[in-house]
Amino acid sequence: MSNTPEHADYRYPIGLFEAFGVEIEYMIADAETLDVRPLADALFRAAGGGDATDVEPDGPGGVISWSNELALHVAELKTHRPAPQLAGLAHHFQDHVRRINAHLAPMGARLLPTGMHPWMNPDRETKLWPHENNEIYATYDRIFGCRGHGWGNLQSTHVNLPFASDAEFGRLHAACRLVLPLIPALTASSPYADGKRAPNLDQRLKVYRHNADRVPSMVGHVVPERVFTREAFERDVLGRLYADLSPHDPEGVLRHEFANARGAMARFDRGAIELRLIDTQECPAADLAAVALVTEAVRALTEERWLALTAQQAIEPEPLLAALMECVRDAEGAMVREPSLLAAFGQRRPLPAGELWSWLLDELMPSDREFTPTLRRMLRAGSLASRLVRALGDSPAPEAFRVVYAELAGCLHEGELFRAE
Repeated sequence: MSNTPEHADYRYPIGLFEAFGVEIEYMIADAETLDVRPLADALFRAAGGGDATDVEPDGPGGVISWSNELALHVAELKTHRPAPQLAGLAHHFQDHVRRINAHLAPMGARLLPTGMHPWMNPDRETKLWPHENNEIYATYDRIFGCRGHGWGNLQSTHVNLPFASDAEFGRLHAACRLVLPLIPALTASSPYADGKRAPNLDQRLKVYRHNADRVPSMVGHVVPERVFTREAFERDVLGRLYADLSPHDPEGVLRHEFANARGAMARFDRGAIELRLIDTQECPAADLAAVALVTEAVRALTEERWLALTAQQAIEPEPLLAALMECVRDAEGAMVREPSLLAAFGQRRPLPAGELWSWLLDELMPSDREFTPTLRRMLRAGSLASRLVRALGDSPAPEAFRVVYAELAGCLHEGELFRAE
C-alpha cells in the first residue's frame, strides 16, 4: 500500500482533540427473561420519533440523540454534535439510559450492556431494521447474511476523533493504528456466546473480524494499512474495497466510506477517525472512562511522546494484528511482545497488557478527577470480561446467566461498576 505524500489541500472544520464524538450501543432485552427483544422502532415511536433512524428527545439543542442500528434489538445513544470535552458526558448518557428504560418498562423490556448477548441465537432471533435506510441493511444482508453473531450480536462504543487537515489525518491515523491492538485488554466484555464460555474474552472482536470474509478488503487486518493521506486512502483502501464489492453490489448501495469496517475507520465526510474496537461496558461511567484513557494514549502518540511519527508510520499492520488477537483472547492477561508496539509506548521489555494500561494511566491521567478513580477500579478488578468469568465460570447454568446479567442491567440503570470494589 502506498503512503506517498499527496498535494491536495484538504481542510476539515475541527482540529486534533478539539472535540469528541461518542456512540454507545445497547441491547434491548426482556425485563424478566433478558432474551433480546426487537423493539427499537417501538422505542423510538414511544419517544415521539416515529420510524426515523434518529430521535432527538431534547430537540436539536440536546446533548444526546438516539439512533437505530442494523438489528432491531439494538439502540444507540450518541453525542448529537461534537462535544468540546469528554468530561461530563457520562452524566448525559446515564440520564438517557434511564429515560429509555422508562419508555421500555411498559413494553416489559430494559437495556442490557456488554459487547454480546450471552445466549442469543442470532440466526433465529435477529430482525433487521425495516424502516428508513433499510436498503443499506438489506444489501448487507444479501451479500453477507446478517443473522450471525458478527452482524446481529455485537454492541460497541465508538469514539470519533477529528482532524483538520491531511497532515493531521496522517498523524492521527498512525497513532490510532498503534492503540487498536491494546483496546481489548482494557474493554473486553464479551466472554460468552451461544450460552457457553467463548474461546476469547473479547469474542465480539473475533466474530467482528470475520463477519465480511466474503469481501475480505472490507475489514482488512482490522488494523488499517500504512496509508496516511486522503488521496492515498481513497485510492489504495477505498478504491480496492469498492472494486471488490462491485460484483456483489452493482448498484453501488454500499459505495461509501461506511463500508470500510476497519477498527479505525477514516471518515473524510466528517473529518474524523472513528475507533470501533471498544466493547460496551456495564455503564456510561465505565464507557467514558475507557474512551478517555484510549483518547489520551492516542494523543500522546500524535505528540510523538515515545516514538517519532516516521517510525510510527513504518509499522506494518500484520504484527499489530497479531498483538490485537492476543488481547482479544486474553484481554488484560495478554503479553505485549511485539517490539515495535512496545517501542511506541516507551517500553523495552514484554509486559502484560493490563500492566501497560495501568502504566499509561499513571503517565497520562494521574490526577483526572472524573475518570481516573473509575479507571483505577476497573484496572484493579480486571476487564469486565474477566469479572464476568469469575462470576459465572466456564459452564454457567441458564439461571446463573440470568442472575448475573440482571445484575449487569441493574449496573447500567444505576450507573455502577460491576463487581469492581
